[in-house]
Amino acid sequence: MSDIASGIAFDNAPRRVLGIETSCDETSAAVVFGTPTDMRLESLVILSQDVHRLFGGVVPEIASRQHLTGIVPAVRTAMTDANVSFDDLDAIAVTHAPGLVGALLVGTSYAKALGYTHNTPVVPVHHLEGHLFATLLEHPEAKPPFTALLVSGGHTLLLDVEAWGRYRLLGQTRDDAAGEAFDKVAKLLGLPYPGGRPLEEVARTADSPVHKHAHRFPRPMLRKSAEPGDDDYYDCSFSGLKTAAMYAVRDAEKAGVLDEQRASIARGFQDALIETLAEKVARAARRYRRTRVVLGGGVACNQALQEAIRERVAPRGTVFAPMPRLATDNAAMIAAAGLFRFEAGERADPTMTAQASLPIPGIFS
Repeated sequence: MSDIASGIAFDNAPRRVLGIETSCDETSAAVVFGTPTDMRLESLVILSQDVHRLFGGVVPEIASRQHLTGIVPAVRTAMTDANVSFDDLDAIAVTHAPGLVGALLVGTSYAKALGYTHNTPVVPVHHLEGHLFATLLEHPEAKPPFTALLVSGGHTLLLDVEAWGRYRLLGQTRDDAAGEAFDKVAKLLGLPYPGGRPLEEVARTADSPVHKHAHRFPRPMLRKSAEPGDDDYYDCSFSGLKTAAMYAVRDAEKAGVLDEQRASIARGFQDALIETLAEKVARAARRYRRTRVVLGGGVACNQALQEAIRERVAPRGTVFAPMPRLATDNAAMIAAAGLFRFEAGERADPTMTAQASLPIPGIFS
């Protein structure tokens, strides 16, 4: 049969795919079963490397070594939880780009070894395409066409998804990713790493942004007069916002009032970043007349972001956001995207290896 969302002919036979994810600091394995239009999650294991909190960020060498230690037990546990053997697998999907090269090499090397040992096809998966599929595992109606916002520690992309495998790049960050900005401002405020959730929690305790003592930061690249075709209509920039927050923290420290103003600074920073992202999403949804918006990446867990986007796209649009376990880097999304790519006829050859940077397959502008 032909999948309406992608135009690719599928035989509609259910497949079982093992997913492996090692792009950064999560060692993850998962098993997904079904078809590209109807799949279910059979197991998911995520081993988070908490050691990086000691350094306030991911240390690539440590991440690679931790993946070496964790990948075998992660895969074994995922297979056991799904109650399947390697003979039950139709394919092995693995993240091969983008990410930390050393970390990716652990996953790709292990996946190819498994595939060779068990005579199972290996499918390379782009990490960001995986994030597009993550929400589908929880919300089957989150399928193309839709507007997509991918927001994580390393990426901020706004896409118009015509179909699976066809992604129009509308905008992206010109400097810091949204998650990176959250982490850096959280560190300035003395909050733990990763900083997204702690900053959001502190921001909830702040006064309303209209309060006379509340901090209000500029909304970067958010001209009201901007029109489609302008360079800044969809793009984002968070470097200046991060700098504004830094100066606010320094001023509060000099005045000895940082403890009293921490929540206000966090709220002001978060409001500015979220308003920017929400407006960019609303512009894209209006421009391409999309009634579905799909969020992906770790920052997609931010409740204030979800609420702001829902307010802007309502009443004609529906916003789908993944649960935290599917929003963070995980192998379930890699298995889901891998199932689609497997049905599209894609297979890894023996030369497949890790790529630190690579465009999403099927992306165009």
